Amino acid sequence: MKTSRRILLAGLMGLAVAPTAMATAAPSPVTDDATVAEERFARMIAAAHAPDVTCARQAERYADAHWPDYVVAARAVLNARA
Repeated sequence: MKTSRRILLAGLMGLAVAPTAMATAAPSPVTDDATVAEERFARMIAAAHAPDVTCARQAERYADAHWPDYVVAARAVLNARA
C-alpha cells in the first residue's frame, strides 16, 4: 500500500473517532505518556489533516508540529482495534 493511501486512510479513521474521543478528552493533550505506536499513529493522522496533503514535505512538517493534538484520536483507534 502506498504511503499516501495509508496516510489518507489513517486520517479518515481519525476523523471517524475524533469527535467522540475529543468529547471525553482532557482540555490539553497529554503526550508525556504516549506510547511509540500512539505517537506514530497520531503523526500519521496529523499528516492526513495537513492543509496541503499533496506535498509530502509540508504534510510531514505539519505532523511534526501538530501530532500531540491527535494523540487522543490515535489512542481511541488503537484501543478499538485491540
